[in-house]
Amino acid sequence: MPTGSGADLALLLLGSYRNLVDEVVDELARRGFPDARPSHEYAMRAIQAGADNASALGRSLAITKQAAAKTIAALTERGYVTTEASPLDARRRQVHLTEHGLALMRAGAAIFDEVRARWEQRLGAGELARLEEQLAQFVGDSPIRLDAPGWVARDQADGH
Repeated sequence: MPTGSGADLALLLLGSYRNLVDEVVDELARRGFPDARPSHEYAMRAIQAGADNASALGRSLAITKQAAAKTIAALTERGYVTTEASPLDARRRQVHLTEHGLALMRAGAAIFDEVRARWEQRLGAGELARLEEQLAQFVGDSPIRLDAPGWVARDQADGH
């Protein structure tokens, strides 16, 4: 039970997020995407937004180029992306989403909507809308970038 502490609030928010994401990942598995992971969504959104090589993906996700290359390899192995030599520089590999990758993203978005509808049934439409409005107050005007989860691992030396 919550104690009114800031740490408990953080754990409640994190736990709610985790439960939401776990429910979506489990349902994706039932719908034919058994190997989908939340990190795949972040990477594919970044690729869709223009991060078409390991260096750009690394910058978008605030990870090393080597970690981005491993992510691309995992996505390629699962059939979510393809790579090809860049027409401008044969040393670079361009990354593109496949239809399978786009299908995963569409399915994930639909499942998130389904989970939200279940939350609405559980809390009531007014209460869920109120919760969303309250959370939006803390998020502020800066949009949440799902293609850049690197804030979790950012270096504390940057002053943040």
